[in-house]
This record gives sequence, C-alpha cells and structure tokens, in this order.
Amino acid sequence: MKITTIGLDLAKSVFQAHGIDENSKTVLVKRLHRKQMIPFFSKLPPCLIGVEACATAHHWARTLIAMGHEVRLMPPSYVKGYVKRGKSDALDAEAICEAVQRPTMRFVPVKTVEQQGILMAHRTRSLLVRQRTMAANALRAHLAEFGFVANPGIANLVKLADRAFADNDLPSYARRAFEILIRRLAELTEEISMLDRELRAWHAENEASRRLAAIPGVGVITATAIAATVTDPDQFRSGRQFAAWLGLTPQQHSTGGKTRLGGISKQGDRYLRRLLVVGATAVMRHAKRTPSPMTDWVNSLLEKKPFRLVSVALANKLARIAWAILTRGDTYRPYGLPA
Repeated sequence: MKITTIGLDLAKSVFQAHGIDENSKTVLVKRLHRKQMIPFFSKLPPCLIGVEACATAHHWARTLIAMGHEVRLMPPSYVKGYVKRGKSDALDAEAICEAVQRPTMRFVPVKTVEQQGILMAHRTRSLLVRQRTMAANALRAHLAEFGFVANPGIANLVKLADRAFADNDLPSYARRAFEILIRRLAELTEEISMLDRELRAWHAENEASRRLAAIPGVGVITATAIAATVTDPDQFRSGRQFAAWLGLTPQQHSTGGKTRLGGISKQGDRYLRRLLVVGATAVMRHAKRTPSPMTDWVNSLLEKKPFRLVSVALANKLARIAWAILTRGDTYRPYGLPA
C-alpha cells in the first residue's frame, strides 16, 4: 500500500491515525500509543500529515518534519465541519485527513522552539499578573474591614498595609494573614519583573519586535507577543484579514444580498486582542494632550461613539499597522511624515 495522506488525531497518551492512498481509498486505521508514534512514522515513506492545531501540535509537527514528512496544522474549528456524525477518535482522524486535502483550507504555521518559549513566558507572566491582582484585591478588601482604605494602586496598598501594622489593635491572627498576602504580593512582583527583563532582552535581539514597538500603544510586551505569535505574516492577504483573525472585526450575518454586521466576533487570539485593546485605551487617554493625525481621528470618533467601541476600532487600526510593518519590513512612520 502507498500512503499519501494521513489524518492524525492527537491526545495525551492514545493517538489515532487515518491514512489514504493516491486514489483516496482508506488504507490505514490505527491506534497508536505515545511510545509507538516515533517508531511508526519513522518507518513510513514521506507523506502529507494533517494535524489539528491543539496542545502539543507544534511539538509533534517539528518531530514529524524532521523525519521527512510534510505536516500541516489546521484550526480545530475548521476541521469540525468534516466530521460526519458522532464523536470518536477514529472519526476525528478521518475528518482531519479529509480537511487537510481541501484547497481552500487555512493552515497554521509551525512555531519554533524559541517562539514557543517566548509565548510561554508571556502566558506565565499573564497568570502571575492575575494572581497578583487577586492577592491585591483580597488584601485591600480585608484591610477595609478594619477601616483602612486608600486610593487604587499597588504602591498605595503597601502604604495602607504599613498603616495597618502600626495599629496595635489589629488582632494577631489578622496580622499574620496580612503578612502572608503582602509577602505573596512581593514574590509575584519580583517574578513578573524577572519575566519582563527576559522579554526586554529578547525584544532587543529581535528586529521585527523592535519595529513593532514604535507603533503608538504597542510596547515591548505587545511587540514581543505579536512577533512570536505571527510566524508568517504573508499568510494573511491584508491587514483587514489579520484584524479579523484577532477577533477585532464585527460578525457577519449577511444573506439575500443584505449585509448585516453584529458585535465584535472575539474569535482568534484572546491574549493578543487584549493587549492591543489595552494599548489602544492608553493612546485614547492621552489623545487630547498629544495631538497627532491618529489622535485627531480618535477624538472625532469619540464625539459620536462610545469610548469602548472607539478603543476596539483603534485596536483594529493598530493591528493593521502591525501587519503592514511585518509584511513590508518597514518602520512605523506617522501620517504626514515623508518616507
């Protein structure tokens, strides 16, 4: 038998493979345990392997490519439409095998080990920031129960805790609980600072990330996240398609020649979308104090649209600028300045 295409359904321990020949006839239906994966595929002649872009997909793609196979990753939501009925590993593998052959299918570029390492640092930093926010909110709420209130901000919270410890009427068990929360806040802040230093070091070495950081509202964190996530900007035909991939465009419900646009889709990379919206919000807060063509556009929209809607519109614009910079290899130039 001559296997030309394989659909591979990934899992933690048990994998499912579905292979066809050049006549699209099924010639392989096989369950594989993790320890059988490398010996099995190393003996196969080079073929096309389709995989859903899920957990461990990039690792297995790099492993199979090193064996001489051609591996294509696909978004799971695009593969789901090819599942005929029910849900099983065999049906999923068959659907993957069929989907990978479609000429209009969209594929996910395989990330390198370095890119995945940078994205892991980003996700870890995001988790630590959430934990620090939770600890700060808990400490602020507990202090308020004893009558200690201060303005928002970590620095003000530390001063508030110092005031509480100076109060001799504070119960000993409450004092110990406050000490634990304050110590945890300090540990999280130090760990976040360490990750920030590593991201800045990678940013200084990456030319694409440095060019992205020149965009208003795009700092080191957002620039490194975009540079590590978007491995091949040419996969997007336009900046509009890139913004739609990030979930920064309205959903369409058009039929019968009538165009109906709904709310923002929020499909795609949630982390990148959040960073761009936060950056756009920062630009809008300083729009009146720092006039420029971009802030003039923002201020004109704010006269007739809600603040949050304008922030998403500006994030859409920032995403399009980022795509243009990555695709053309240019540096950011504000409107009105010569090339």
